[in-house]
Order: sequence, then C-alpha cells, then structure tokens
Amino acid sequence: MTASSSSHRAAGAADPSRITATTVALALASLISQMVIVVTGGAVRLTGSGLGCPTWPTCTPESLTTTPEMGIHGIIEFGNRTLTGVLGVIALLMIVQLWPLRRTHRTSFLLACLLLAGIALQAVIGGITVWMHLDPRIVGVHFVISGVLIALAAMLWLRVREAHRHGAGAPLVDGVTTPGTRLAARVAYAALWAALVLGTLVTGTGPHSGDPAAARHGFDAVMITRLHVVPVYLTVIATVVLLVLIHRTLGSGAGQRSSAWFLLAAVVLQGILGYWQHVAGLPIGVVAAHLAGATIAVVAGTLAWQRQTSGHVTPGH
Repeated sequence: MTASSSSHRAAGAADPSRITATTVALALASLISQMVIVVTGGAVRLTGSGLGCPTWPTCTPESLTTTPEMGIHGIIEFGNRTLTGVLGVIALLMIVQLWPLRRTHRTSFLLACLLLAGIALQAVIGGITVWMHLDPRIVGVHFVISGVLIALAAMLWLRVREAHRHGAGAPLVDGVTTPGTRLAARVAYAALWAALVLGTLVTGTGPHSGDPAAARHGFDAVMITRLHVVPVYLTVIATVVLLVLIHRTLGSGAGQRSSAWFLLAAVVLQGILGYWQHVAGLPIGVVAAHLAGATIAVVAGTLAWQRQTSGHVTPGH
C-alpha cells in the first residue's frame, strides 16, 4: 500500500464527509439483501405459500401478523414480508450515511434513494399480487423489478467501493475499451435481461404457482422454454466475444477482465441449472438454485456492462 493510499484511508476513517468502510458495508448489505429476498420470494412460491397471508397489508383481516392456525405457509409468507422491512431499514441507513455526500456523490445518493423508493414500490406490488390471487403477470413484474433493484444496488456498491479504495478521480472503466468491447458488453447485458423477462413467462407457465388455485399462462411449456433459451445462448456468445476482445486489448483493466469472467461463469451456471430443472421435471431445490443464480447473473452482467460503458469517475470531497 502506498503512502498516499494509507493517508487516504486514514482520512476517510476520520472524516464523515468521505466514503467510509461503513458506507461500503451498507452498500454490500443492500445488494445481498436484494438478492436474498428474491430467493425467499421464490421459496414462498415453491412451497405453495403465496396466499399464506391471504390479505395485504395485514396478514389476515383480523391480524397484522401470521396466526398459529395459518401454519407453515403463513410463517413463510409473513417472513418474506418482514424481510421487506429489513431491506427498507438498510436502504434508509444508506441514505443517512450518504446524506453528507449528497452534493459531491450525487449519483450514489440518487441510487440509494431509488432503492428505497423501489422497495416501497415492491411492497405495494407484492400486495397487488396477493389481491390478484398470484396472477402470473403481476408475479412476473414483481420479479423483473427485483432484478432492476439488484442492478441498482450493484451499481451503488461498485461506486462506493471504488471511491473508498481509490479516492477521487477513479473511473469505473478501469482500462482501455474499444467499440467492439463496448458493443459486446451491451449486447450481453440486453440479452441477459431478455432472458430474465422470458424466464418469468416460463415460470408463469409452469407448475410452481404459489397456490393450487392460481392462474397460469396458457403458453406451450416446451415452446416458451425454447424461446427463453435463445437470449441465454446470445448472452453466452456475446460474453465470450467480450472476453476475447478484452484479452486482446492492450491496457484493459483487471476489473474489466474479472467482471467478464464472472459474467461468463454466472451465465453458464444458469444454463446448466436451467437444463437440469427442465429435464428433471422442475424439482424444487434446482428451481430455487436457478432463481438464486438469476440474481448472481444480474450482478455479474451489471458489473461487466459498467466496466465497459460507464462514464462515472469517483468524485472529490
């Protein structure tokens, strides 16, 4: 560690107007919690607990919380609702932490505000999902917005981490880019989102509805699954192209290389899990792993895209 880096860290620890380790930890907690709530929401669906709390915002017309008569389904559904409150607290703490930096670190502060607003929006959409008896269209929108919040949290974490590590003047694009690398990153990211959106149609067609009486999409299951696979292949191809071009580009950065490898690993893992769950008849454990993998893929895609295309430079204090 250089003397200037040591002095920057020491100053950051003493000066509340700088990005601190606490800020980075809160950003990481925000990112992880956004990913976790997707998995717990999946658990609600996979265990048939989608209407474990049949009303919203209360759990029953008479009780805010679950009751013993509602059994395990009520506990699972109410637990997921409770986690939304945890996310809100983390987001609020992040805003408080960034408040002294709201002028110098405007982008990070805006991202923190968007996350808090998004959590509130998701709570309302979750309520609408219950009111609409788990309509697969609303469930799909609920999942896609969760993906957007994960992407925003990843962008926030990357910004505050870079500011804490390097101080002012550090670009997120940490090396040389070319038109080819930038295009490949954009194509991979767009294809990844297309795969996620089509994945909600596959889910809405499948058997894990969250409740036996819930409606399902009327698509042919094999047809919609094959359609979902098309952008997955495109994501893999674009990511491989991105990796080749990065390694052929003199002056490419370590962050660019590692984020591209991370994306490739995440998408290949998703492909394996997706194929496994399809041929095995959608076992709950594999479906849950595929859902968790989707959150990882969003993070990986966001980081690879940002490392190639972002114009963000860590601001001064």
